[in-house]
Amino acid sequence: MDLYEAIQTRRSVRRYLPAPVEPDKLSRMWEAVRLAPSACNLQPWRFLVLQSPEARLRTRGVVPDWAYAAPVLVVALGNTRQAWHRDGESIHSVDVAIAVEHLILAAAAEGLGTCWICAFDRLALRRNLALEPEWDPVAIIPVGYADDHNPRSQRKPLNNILLVT
Repeated sequence: MDLYEAIQTRRSVRRYLPAPVEPDKLSRMWEAVRLAPSACNLQPWRFLVLQSPEARLRTRGVVPDWAYAAPVLVVALGNTRQAWHRDGESIHSVDVAIAVEHLILAAAAEGLGTCWICAFDRLALRRNLALEPEWDPVAIIPVGYADDHNPRSQRKPLNNILLVT
């Protein structure tokens, strides 16, 4: 699948088949994440790939229940100390968001479903995963084969979002 097809067909998936994801597909996704740009090329991120039942259990009560149907849970972390700072504030979340979008588009190109989850208790997740203080959980992304064939939600027309002067 080419980039534009991945962009056009990608959607948020909230139901997954129990089938495992092939290691070669995951490897290509990780390479897409690795190649993501970041401010000053600092790459202030880590991606926890939770596949074992024990690792996934550490996120119980934090991640929405439907996400556990996916065979892979990715926790995207940003380092507040390593990231570039603007006006005294870390922009780790921007860098991580770019890398997550690479992950999501790569997953779509591999025929996999994902959903970008930001609705979670960051402090509880940090505690459950025993994260060091500088590692901020930015997003959780379930990855797997979609068992959800809903159409993509509507997007606003270009004339509603572009301001050309």
